[in-house]
Amino acid sequence: MSSHTKHQKPHNTQQYRTDDRMDLTTLNLKPLNLLIFPDWNQPEESVYLELEEMMRNLIAHPDRDFLTLLIDASQTLEQSELDCHLIISAIVLNLFMEEDLDTSCEPEIILLENLTQSQWLDILPQIQYRIKLKAENHQAIAESGTDKIPVVELKQLSEIALDSQALALREFGNQLYRQARYEAAIKHYERFLASQTGDIELYSNFSQCLRNLNRIEDAIALLEQGIRHYPTAGQLHFEIIKICQQNGRIQQAISSAERATQILPDEYVFKLLRHLTLPIVYDTPDDIQFYRERYVRELETLIQQTSLNNPQSKINALRGFGSFTNFYLAYQAHNVVESQSKYANLVHQIMAANYPQWVEPRQMPPLLENGKIRVGYISSFLHSYSGTLWLTGWLRYANTKQFEIYCYYTGNDPDLVTEQFREYSTEFRHIPHNLEAVCQQIIDDKLHILVFPEIGMDAPTIQIAALHLAPIQCTAWGHPVTSGLPTIDYFISSELMEPENARSHYSETLIKLPNIGVSYPKPLVGELNNSRLDFDLREDAIIYFCCQAPFKYLPQYDCILAEIARRVPQAQFIFPRGELLRKRLKRAFAAVNLDSEDYCLFRAIATRQEYIAMNFLADVFLDTFTWSGGNTSLEAIACNLPIVTCPGEFMRGLHADSFLKMLGVTDTIAQNEAAYIEIAVKLGKDSQWRRDIAERMSQRQDNLFDDRVCVTALEAFYQEVVRERLKQLTVDS
Repeated sequence: MSSHTKHQKPHNTQQYRTDDRMDLTTLNLKPLNLLIFPDWNQPEESVYLELEEMMRNLIAHPDRDFLTLLIDASQTLEQSELDCHLIISAIVLNLFMEEDLDTSCEPEIILLENLTQSQWLDILPQIQYRIKLKAENHQAIAESGTDKIPVVELKQLSEIALDSQALALREFGNQLYRQARYEAAIKHYERFLASQTGDIELYSNFSQCLRNLNRIEDAIALLEQGIRHYPTAGQLHFEIIKICQQNGRIQQAISSAERATQILPDEYVFKLLRHLTLPIVYDTPDDIQFYRERYVRELETLIQQTSLNNPQSKINALRGFGSFTNFYLAYQAHNVVESQSKYANLVHQIMAANYPQWVEPRQMPPLLENGKIRVGYISSFLHSYSGTLWLTGWLRYANTKQFEIYCYYTGNDPDLVTEQFREYSTEFRHIPHNLEAVCQQIIDDKLHILVFPEIGMDAPTIQIAALHLAPIQCTAWGHPVTSGLPTIDYFISSELMEPENARSHYSETLIKLPNIGVSYPKPLVGELNNSRLDFDLREDAIIYFCCQAPFKYLPQYDCILAEIARRVPQAQFIFPRGELLRKRLKRAFAAVNLDSEDYCLFRAIATRQEYIAMNFLADVFLDTFTWSGGNTSLEAIACNLPIVTCPGEFMRGLHADSFLKMLGVTDTIAQNEAAYIEIAVKLGKDSQWRRDIAERMSQRQDNLFDDRVCVTALEAFYQEVVRERLKQLTVDS
């Protein structure tokens, strides 16, 4: 055997044998799939030369990225010494060396070894052409049933065009998109659009691929192209509005919403987006005031313009609120109870117009024969999610002798945390994305109390909360802002998190449970298995971890980071989600004659394991002003990472403050901005103090996690309100 057969098999080669189950989803098929049947009885050199010519033509094909070559490798015993893998590998590698080609040009090859008739039946519909060779395995051709596949000569290969396979190109692009193979999907979409007009799904998927690769300009341009072809495609309008908002292009988002409203005047969601879209991050403090005033003004306009005087207008408004939340309103750092209540009352009116049977207050049902109170918890996030993870403790330590627990999971991303909710429930109802079905189920279950762990994160949950489905309805601090809804009776909060004037921040009656109000399970953080080098961090740096979502960082506090950097030259600030802050930070650091790029590292963290590792590798956790970290602070504490925090005006700004107080390590709680800087600088410069803080955090974690005192108080509250309501019924009757 000649020396050129000693190379390894090319990495783009797949192999399927008779004993393999044919799974077309695992085959790297492309929009254009070609099949050949070499005669392996030939001398090796003859096989080599013919396949080499085939490969040359394949590599030179203008659409090679969209081609797969399937090679029948059926062999007899007499042919067993001929190794087709080595021959093909040698051809490809030798061609690449001769032509000095990039590895991206390597053809996709699938070897088919002795397939059964049923396997051929599976794969033949995916093959467009058989390429005729000079010497072929005629027996294999006959047995494979390929006689109906068009046959072309090898010299005609360059004439085979993808244009006739346009639908296959589009479908392969969609398949690659669903597999998160975004670069490959983009190639297929681009090739399709070179000769065809895409459908709405293609423009949507293609733009999402570009967004996932942070090609924002290209994604917006593509959506604009799609809108030119499909001006009434609401999906494309919606996506361009959201992509602009999420990438700091607020004026473009609002103008896009205005355009959509003009083209689709009956689509209420675009009215919501036109009037109530808010920035995710603000450029200056003046911008906060501007958009706050705009929101108040535009909300009044929207309320006045909303008509519910015919069935279609009611349905349109219902659909609109099913795709919109005012989530970003409370991140402006002011008391939102008035604006929130006006917004929530509009939602309530629309829900009442569509579901009049579900808006009247409900009578308290009698207790069961066993005396148990039925409590329901409903959320789209009964899985591993920051807004509901804390809830597992309330359920884990529930007194099942006095309570029956009903959980309603309206999302559809179940995981191990979902199984915990299922385990702790008397009844677990998984009713994904079906508002009417879950509402009817709740009513049928005759609950005494219905609790929304969070209201404001998810549009359908707000709609459900705007109805009366149980006699007593509560919300909690999964989203630590008043719901504003007339249908929610109580806001369940925490003694340690609420300021003295807290009641003025809520439309609901405020209930303050002991301590932090939740029984948060101690995070499982394991041990550190990474080094700073794994994350491109300097070994000599003082790492300040800045891990909050970008909308928690307000522009008036950017100067604090710059001042810390000025006083701690080795400082390195890690922002896992802070790309939108780059421009602002550059300006703030420049004000003290520093370059933010020398201090700020914007690095996405892909997995929870990496996130926990960053907590271990960092020196200091910098909490945000006005809206404190919740789960992030608790996980930092579990990793013994010192936290610098400054209590805010509202409960949402007091999370870390309350955790550290319950922990009994309050040295790093600042009372003002100047003290915050001093503490952060001292932690950066004084490694002994830093170690002392970490050691005390480590020793006192049992003070904070898995607290059962608040659960006892919660259940006492449940019993009291149910007894009072039942007593009132007796008096009234």
